[in-house]
Amino acid sequence: MSDTLIFVYNADSGLFNDIKDLIHKNVSPQTYPCSLCAVTWDNRGMKREWMKFIESLNRTVEFLHRDELQEKYGIRDVPLPAAFTKCMDESPQLWLDSEKMNACKTLDEVEQMVKSNLN
Repeated sequence: MSDTLIFVYNADSGLFNDIKDLIHKNVSPQTYPCSLCAVTWDNRGMKREWMKFIESLNRTVEFLHRDELQEKYGIRDVPLPAAFTKCMDESPQLWLDSEKMNACKTLDEVEQMVKSNLN
């Protein structure tokens, strides 16, 4: 069985935070701290192209916010956004760090990075 991929946004969960993030992305996109959110979401939600790409990976994929990563896995002090891999009952391991994530400015770049880093 393949590892689970865990993508973690540099944002906290919850309706209030979702609204705040949506406004921030639209009013001041250059200062928005989550490049993963910026390229994979639009004003209507997760981009359809990204959803199709994720489905094409034929792996279990989990999306978490910063606070959910801390709550579920006890991981903190990791620069975000980032992606982790998790095999069975093991702890998640950093797979794509924030430097790689932040270097991607388009959805195509994120998809290429994911594909080129899969085993």
